[in-house]
Amino acid sequence: MGVSLKDVAQRAGVSVKTVSNVVNNYPHVTPQMRAKVQQAIDELGYRPNLTARHLRKGRTGIIALAVPELGNPYFAELAGAVIDAAAQHDYTVLVDHTAGLRERELLVSQEFRSHVIDGLILSPIHLENEDLLARQETSPLVLLGEREYDAPYDQIAIDNVAAARSAVRHLLDLGRRRIAFLGSRTGRERQPAHLRLRGWREELLAAGLEPDESLVVATDGYGRGDGASAMATLLDRGARPDAVFAYNDLIALGALRTLMERGLGVPGDVAVVGFDDIEESRYNATSLTTVSPDKQAIARHAVDRLVARLAGGPVSEPRRIRPGYRLVVRESTGGAHSVTAAPRDDAAPTGGG
Repeated sequence: MGVSLKDVAQRAGVSVKTVSNVVNNYPHVTPQMRAKVQQAIDELGYRPNLTARHLRKGRTGIIALAVPELGNPYFAELAGAVIDAAAQHDYTVLVDHTAGLRERELLVSQEFRSHVIDGLILSPIHLENEDLLARQETSPLVLLGEREYDAPYDQIAIDNVAAARSAVRHLLDLGRRRIAFLGSRTGRERQPAHLRLRGWREELLAAGLEPDESLVVATDGYGRGDGASAMATLLDRGARPDAVFAYNDLIALGALRTLMERGLGVPGDVAVVGFDDIEESRYNATSLTTVSPDKQAIARHAVDRLVARLAGGPVSEPRRIRPGYRLVVRESTGGAHSVTAAPRDDAAPTGGG
């Protein structure tokens, strides 16, 4: 039979209510009393019944994280960070995969599992503002940064434009002038691909260079194969760059493969920068310089905002929070050290009604 609150209370010589206050981390407990109860908890090996605790509050103790691609290492690493952050609040995370399909994003956002989950962290690609504004569900929703919206929900996203500019600035500082962008997309100007392409253009213009649109290659997807094909397309055009800024690390890694197959040296002939700082970028044969979003901060902010709204206490209006990032310089641009670029968290009100 398990250890009960009553057992802990008897060991500590206090009331069951006092033990409950300590277990639930209520503030009105003296440090001395908290230490006394904690000692009894440790000695007896007491473990709280989290399921019962959530049920007493009318909750399931489960939050959902919905991402476009579980096979993408960035989202896999982010999911791990969200699970760790949620565990700090005694929540379990249900991970869902939308495949980046609008109908599945709509289904998830409209709480088709509302009887199972208490709240949702969603990384959408194809949802529009009107979809979110028309949402009828009242359970909390936090949006991650695969799109920017003018909607009344907390949004967690790094500054994609500024981060892209830091990558391009690094290449310019190396003396590179023909800097390609791999991974552009058509439509939906608030998607990260457009924001990162905008950063590419802005930094080139700031350096007094006219962006060469012949060095921009669109991709159907965001994988290694897409990057390899995009790099081959660029070289086949005869528009050889002296540097590449890729939408993400997977595209950059694919580009590295094509450059190797074509007999071009990295970084001697072509320097390459990615985005996301997935684990593979550190251990590739040629380690990859990349923009590293603070995944831990993204996860922490998302979970904290969701849990605060679930708690029902006073919560500020929806915010757009910008976690920090840094540019990690590795072998693909001739370095092996880290450079910090705007490592800060910023917040501003979101739009919407």
